[in-house]
Amino acid sequence: MIGFILTRAAQSAFVLLVMSFIIYVLLGLMPGDPIDLMIGADPNVTAADIARLKALQGLDQPLLDRYGAWLANALEGDFGYSRLFSKPVLEVLRPRLLNSLILMAVSLALALMVAIPAGIHAARRPGSWTDQAINLLCFAGVSVPPFWLALLLILLFAVSLGALPASGMQTIGDGGLLDRIRYMILPILTLSAAGIAGYTRHTRAAMIEVLREDYIRTARAKGLAERRVVWRHALRNALLPVVTIAALDFGSLFSGALITETMFSWLGMGKTIYDAVMGNDYNLALVGLLLATGVTLIANILADIAYAWLDPRISYRVERGS
Repeated sequence: MIGFILTRAAQSAFVLLVMSFIIYVLLGLMPGDPIDLMIGADPNVTAADIARLKALQGLDQPLLDRYGAWLANALEGDFGYSRLFSKPVLEVLRPRLLNSLILMAVSLALALMVAIPAGIHAARRPGSWTDQAINLLCFAGVSVPPFWLALLLILLFAVSLGALPASGMQTIGDGGLLDRIRYMILPILTLSAAGIAGYTRHTRAAMIEVLREDYIRTARAKGLAERRVVWRHALRNALLPVVTIAALDFGSLFSGALITETMFSWLGMGKTIYDAVMGNDYNLALVGLLLATGVTLIANILADIAYAWLDPRISYRVERGS
């Protein structure tokens, strides 16, 4: 297992290297650069000023040379400065990364806590009215656009009931834990809705297939309690596809929560990456996208480890020839 993890870590590092080159080239090919934006904002800038500024920023060099310089600095821990925030990139991203991780981890955990029992319940009674009701709710959850659900939650809980704040991350002058939790409830509910629907459908489908296997019939014939058969024997194998989807979804949630973060004014990675791309903040956009890629790769490695824990038949040991 240790060898497998080290191999996957090396592969992930190579993927990050390739992605850094691709993202840097794509950002460099975008029309305009920070100096062009500065020229548009200040008509008094002279041609000499433009040349000096571009030389200072390295924008007068070929694209590949600029990437090589950026990579050399990045390997030393220097990821450059953010043009939009006038701070080192890591200082800008560190709190936003933490905000996104908290929001996404809680949303994913809540979705799995609700979806797995609901999927099991539906799979044990296929075709029943509860199964049909769960399928209907799942269809509705997948179909509802996140921005529309966010608006409904704001209208209900913030405007009509006044029980929860409509947006923001904390009350001014109050940084307590309970205050932060109140601001997290609506974004988490918005992000969890589609996840609950999707995971419930996948859990149901996997459980129906597993419950038809011969070893499940054998376990029941031996007189094992139905609860033990379902939760101990069937669920472990049924969770394998769910773990795969959850690992992929975590990366997409981390980098793709732009709508939710915008609707609730949550300072996370999605909104930050979007603002960096639109503002031609090359360093911030590049590192933000690389962090999103890294989180996805880490989630996939953790999913592979979970496979071996759920199914003892899965082994990552490399067989050596004699």
